[in-house]
Amino acid sequence: MSYELIAALMFGSMLLMMLTGQRMFGVIGFVAVVAAIFLWGDRGGYDLAFAQTIKLMNWYPLLTLPMFIFMGYVMSESHLADDLYRMFHVWFGPVPGGLAIGTILLMVLISAMNGLSVAGMAIGATIALPELLRRSYDKRMVTGVIQAGASLGILVPPSVVMVLYAMIARQPVGKLWLAGVMPGLLLAALFILYIWLRCKFNPSLGPPIAEAEREKITRAEKYRLLLAGLMPVGIFLVMMVPFVAGYTRLVESSVIGALAATSVALFKGRMTWKILDICTRKTLAISCMFLWIILAALAFGAVFDGLRAVDFVRDLFMDNLGLGRWEILILMQLSFILMGTFLDDTAMLVIVAPLYVPIVRMLEFDLIWYGVLYTITCQIAYMTPPFGYNLFLMRAMAPNDVTLNDIYRSIIPFVGVMILGLAIVMAFPQIALWLPELLYNP
Repeated sequence: MSYELIAALMFGSMLLMMLTGQRMFGVIGFVAVVAAIFLWGDRGGYDLAFAQTIKLMNWYPLLTLPMFIFMGYVMSESHLADDLYRMFHVWFGPVPGGLAIGTILLMVLISAMNGLSVAGMAIGATIALPELLRRSYDKRMVTGVIQAGASLGILVPPSVVMVLYAMIARQPVGKLWLAGVMPGLLLAALFILYIWLRCKFNPSLGPPIAEAEREKITRAEKYRLLLAGLMPVGIFLVMMVPFVAGYTRLVESSVIGALAATSVALFKGRMTWKILDICTRKTLAISCMFLWIILAALAFGAVFDGLRAVDFVRDLFMDNLGLGRWEILILMQLSFILMGTFLDDTAMLVIVAPLYVPIVRMLEFDLIWYGVLYTITCQIAYMTPPFGYNLFLMRAMAPNDVTLNDIYRSIIPFVGVMILGLAIVMAFPQIALWLPELLYNP
């Protein structure tokens, strides 16, 4: 049996097993180990799984994963983000669409302290959504804003998805996180520009706060909210400034972030044993899930390396189809968007990365830059039916008068904005590469 046929059987078996509803890491790991046993015998199959486990346990930056996840859950469960939203409510309320713009800024800051889209969705749906609907914001505009803003969680550092990509692509996590800063801010700026323009020409979509209400807010109250709302920003700066300045490594910075968030929650009297227990349990569950997925991905990729399946795909693209390097890159991004309609981000990465990462390296594209492109594509996948994670989360959290049809229609303009952002980053790679080159190669 040819290696190409074995690779095709591995893909087919994995997709078929996914339809049974089994856990992602179990499906991928099972296919990898069975294929290794078939190819190299019992000892080869067992050695494959053991070797990938050792490789995973020796990857020191992986310790950042539970720290950042814990920090995000502390921010969420202790309601530290509430102060942040009240600040945006007061300072941006007079602007057309101001509360929606404030929601995007809230999501950016939450993303900078969490790294998961789910946390942003939970905070946006529980804090921003009721307030926006109460103030007569258009329900489609509101649901689109929250879904788009929450998707920034996997691009703005510390991104958990980028940790997974870094492990598979063997790239420094710190460089990937820095590469996500400018594209993340670019997407946020494009979202804000779109919201402002829509509400400027159609004020009924996002009416500003009434003048009578604005007059009731004193200047002292404004500055008090500004101080309280900037506390989460302080947590982020305390965590990232020592890392960027070179005083700490990534792992130490993640510990500083977790301690800072916990200290602020204690200082405000919002950290209880119950909240600590909830944060710890959720952190353990998410961290273990990612560890199993990374382990399965490494095993799957090792089998593909042994099969030299990359050579087969390269010959297909370059020799048989005669495509250029940019055409191949665009085709790979389109395949990610297509897969994103029925797979989540980790599944896409685990399935395709063993093939695409070596091809990107062979085409002489920067793997850090490509990691940003992949992450933006995952953001688009989070919002595209029928699978889109954020669509399901929004439906579960939204009130009954917000229908699934409203949610689907709400994301159309924001997906268009994200595709525009993806095209800009593809056309101008330095948007992603400037910051890591500046800080890693002074």
